[in-house]
Amino acid sequence: HTCSVRTIFHIISHYSYFSLSKSFPSPSMRIFANNVSAVLVCITLTRLCDAFKLASPAITTAALSSTTSLQATNGKNRRNLLADSFAALATVASCGMTKCVAFAEDSSPEITDKVYIDIKAPTDSQSRRIVIGLYGKEAPKSTKMLKQLVSTGLPSRCKPLENRLLQKEQLEANKVYNSCIDNESKGVTYEYGTVWRIIKDYRIDVGTVSGKFIAREFPNWDDSNSLPHKIGSVSVQKGNESGYGFTIQPSDNKNSPLQSANIVVGEVLDGLDTVAQLNDTPVVTSSKAVNYMALTGSDGMRAAPSRSCAYGSGNLYCNEFKPLKKLSIVATGVL
Repeated sequence: HTCSVRTIFHIISHYSYFSLSKSFPSPSMRIFANNVSAVLVCITLTRLCDAFKLASPAITTAALSSTTSLQATNGKNRRNLLADSFAALATVASCGMTKCVAFAEDSSPEITDKVYIDIKAPTDSQSRRIVIGLYGKEAPKSTKMLKQLVSTGLPSRCKPLENRLLQKEQLEANKVYNSCIDNESKGVTYEYGTVWRIIKDYRIDVGTVSGKFIAREFPNWDDSNSLPHKIGSVSVQKGNESGYGFTIQPSDNKNSPLQSANIVVGEVLDGLDTVAQLNDTPVVTSSKAVNYMALTGSDGMRAAPSRSCAYGSGNLYCNEFKPLKKLSIVATGVL
């Protein structure tokens, strides 16, 4: 068994046989009580080790080495034998708890699903793939929605028809709304989507939807967990204002600003080299000298591309942190 039941039983039996001698003068009763106590302790230890998925070789080796002296105790007195038993049991317990603690610290959430996205720039000869493992147990709703977005489509209703002051803009809004209604039965996907924002060492925002989905209602990302961000973490912003996309953290910043606003839903399993390349992609940084965001009274870190950018409403920073070359999502799917 994982915790070497036979070895632990052997150690405990030596100890308990002598410790129970006063309570149970009868040898037969001592043996019975001795075996019961040993079995109970063994069950407890083995279940603990199973819970932490310990590797058996380390514990078994420690247990066997610790019981070597016990096997040669025929000539020793009771006190020495009891001391050896305590030392052996302490060695096994120490080994087990050390491994348990190490495993708990290094453990990662279970990956229940895998998806991929292929990204291609105009100058690329071939696309670059990123494989993402999703945490279906820690973020079940987000996992389901992301799987739909990369495959069959996420069902989403059309936004209400917008009223515009200018006739030209109203005609455009009517056209967008009518097109949305005609195709409302088709779920939203990342087809023809892009990597729309890159802030070096902070975030890579992936998954803007194409024009045919621009009039759809945003999904509500309402999972909740306290998983920390690390390099390659995939997260979505809490609430229903973040659009359909997700964010990849390109650096190992354990105090990431994303921690307060985003929900970690997975991690990059394959393609960290592509993430590093995206992180180094040149972007528009026109507002370094002038804070256009503050001047226009807008949120400095919008979660999704604003539709107002298409109509030139005064958001002079609409292209801020946008890659200088278009990074298109050319293929997606579930693995």
